[in-house]
Amino acid sequence: MSGALAGIRVLDFSRLLPGPYCTWLLADMGAEVIRVENPRELRKQAQVFGWDKLTPEARAALREGDILARNKRSVMLDIGDPAAQEVLHRLADTVDVVVEDYRPGVLAGLGLGADAMRARNPRLVYASLTLCGQTGPYRDKPGHDPVALAIAGVLSRVGEDAEAPSFPGIPVADVVTGAHAAFAILAALRERDATGQGRHVDVAMSDCAMSMLVNVLSRHPDPATIPPRGTRRADMGIWQTRDGRYLCTTDMEPRYWRIFCESVGRPEFIPLQNDIEARPMIREALSAIFAARTLAEWLEVLGAAGTQFAPVHDIAEALADPHNRARGMVVEVEGQVQPGAPVRLGAPPPHRPGRVPGADTAAVLRDLGIDKASVKDLATTGAWEGGA
Repeated sequence: MSGALAGIRVLDFSRLLPGPYCTWLLADMGAEVIRVENPRELRKQAQVFGWDKLTPEARAALREGDILARNKRSVMLDIGDPAAQEVLHRLADTVDVVVEDYRPGVLAGLGLGADAMRARNPRLVYASLTLCGQTGPYRDKPGHDPVALAIAGVLSRVGEDAEAPSFPGIPVADVVTGAHAAFAILAALRERDATGQGRHVDVAMSDCAMSMLVNVLSRHPDPATIPPRGTRRADMGIWQTRDGRYLCTTDMEPRYWRIFCESVGRPEFIPLQNDIEARPMIREALSAIFAARTLAEWLEVLGAAGTQFAPVHDIAEALADPHNRARGMVVEVEGQVQPGAPVRLGAPPPHRPGRVPGADTAAVLRDLGIDKASVKDLATTGAWEGGA
């Protein structure tokens, strides 16, 4: 691999979205990422998503198209097997970073925790991504993205229904945790450059989710003064057009609000921008105004005026958008359209499709000097090819 992180080696035990997203960012920057695939975890994942009903060929195609497996190598080892554990220790001796997302204490109980691995390789940066972290009353709590958002207070702000919060519909905490973890790993590597020592990096989804409250708490230091859901400003909104499409506007600055009001034919709204009592009336009027024209007509009107707006793309439209393509946010990997990496330093390395679990086991083990007979014993692929 080439790229800014070329030469950095990562051993990736993660299975759920935050960890693979983190290592995807590192891999797309040029780090060598070796995924450790646990046969039992693969079986469990297949049952959750129904992949155990697919043919081996269909499952292989699924993995090749897995965006978060892009640019990564894959070894399949039973982490409960003492022989495999010794191999994993030897492999960890050769890497700069370990990423794992098991519940606290699980890998330590198998001799694969941060203390054991860093005792052998003190320069190792060992990153643990969990729901609530390695310490605190919720340390052992199970759960996924919405639970982290709920603990952090973020879920209470999602949606405009004044009566009840909503699911966001996208894995918000997962992605923000993966991004924070990548940042934490790079910071720990920079610290290692200065001290010669790695560290155990503790990244909690509930912690990372709380970062999404910075805006509201900056403006309302007293939580009792935070406006309830459904009381947003009138100078921004999502409006349905005559043809059933949607348009988003965000004309919050006074200059843009003035141009917006003039463009929609309601200049009398200009002085009412911050009139809280007038907001329901303004939103109702704007809803009727936008419903009178098609999306294409509004794009022309607002585009000519230079206001802040965008059509609400569906996913296919976003992938086809010329701006997203010009920015490198749409790439093709062996004929499949995928999102590009959101952060790039120059041209990204060539993208390689996801590897079938265990595809690189033999090669990686041979690189460690393990004899062919031992490689054959350890390099099983049955958990993937044979289904559950």
